[in-house]
Formats: sequence, structure tokens, C-alpha cells
Amino acid sequence: QVHLVESGGGLVQAGGSLRLSCAVSGNIGSRSAMGWYRQAPGKQRELVAILSSGGTTNYEDSVKGRFTISRDYAESTVYLQMNSLKPEDTGVYYCNVRNYYNIVYWGKGTLVTVSS
Repeated sequence: QVHLVESGGGLVQAGGSLRLSCAVSGNIGSRSAMGWYRQAPGKQRELVAILSSGGTTNYEDSVKGRFTISRDYAESTVYLQMNSLKPEDTGVYYCNVRNYYNIVYWGKGTLVTVSS
């Protein structure tokens, strides 16, 4: 069984920073891509950042230069460092893993609220 548990969300003022963590348990294999998605109120879930098994990163345009995705293999954790936060970054942030067999796992999300 694979489980993803996000943490680190909260309330922050615009311009502030947060670091989200996603603890992964279970066997996801060595060739998995990991990502962060978010869902703002009344909107569809969207990709924020992705980290391929080869180490390539890709970001949604609005977060480029402000967010950084990283992975600690020893701790089986993926992070999302979010700087210069804006009110439009508000939403529930979900961790996502896609393994080599294209099986996708999701966490339950962590809420980020950015006040203006």
C-alpha cells in the first residue's frame, strides 16, 4: 500500500513563504515522478510542479521563480518550497506520485491560505 501525507499548509500573508512536505510510505519504485497540484475554491485541480524520476522539474507558469520542488530519497519525502506567496496561490495542495506502471497515487491535501 502506498500512502502520501501532506503537511506544512497554513495561513500566511502575501509575500511570505511556506514549505510543504509530502511523506511517502510504501513501495513506489525508483522510477516514479512526483508532483504537487492545487485546487483553488471553485476551480479545477491544476499542476503546480513536477519532478521526474530523472530529476527534471517543470512548473506552472505563475509559480516559476517562486516555487521549488525537491525530493529527499533517504526520507522518502517530496517538498514544495513556496516563496513570495500571492493570494491567488490559495488552495488545497495535493501531493501526487506516478509510478513506472503509470499508477497514480494522491494524498488528501493540505490547505494553503494567502491573505492580502
